[in-house]
Amino acid sequence: MENSGPADSLSSMLEWSEPVVFDCLRESYCARVGDGAPAWEFARQHCRCWRALIAGEMDEFETLRRELSAALQSAGFEPACAAHADARTLTELHEIVTARFQRSPRLATGYRLALIALAARLAPRRGAA
Repeated sequence: MENSGPADSLSSMLEWSEPVVFDCLRESYCARVGDGAPAWEFARQHCRCWRALIAGEMDEFETLRRELSAALQSAGFEPACAAHADARTLTELHEIVTARFQRSPRLATGYRLALIALAARLAPRRGAA
């Protein structure tokens, strides 16, 4: 049975997206901080955030995201590095869904809704300090 909803698509995305997510994050950090060990470590740390995000483990995501922000700041980088990497990753996932599932509108719709849900989860919460 084909998945069609965002929950099914997120579950499926958790299975196939990690290499894509890591590559996007690594490329983004390498472009911002250089192609050294810090970029790779930021990408690994950020990838763990994405795994929790896709899995819907928001408490874990928030904890990992705070740790990532602290690591970026302690290395002298702006939090915008993470936001830029997130945007690049969402764009790449959308491009993959568009290309891969063009002949399956039902699956494509489920994945697009899942990506919208991920973007909403990534958005800063109002009133959060």
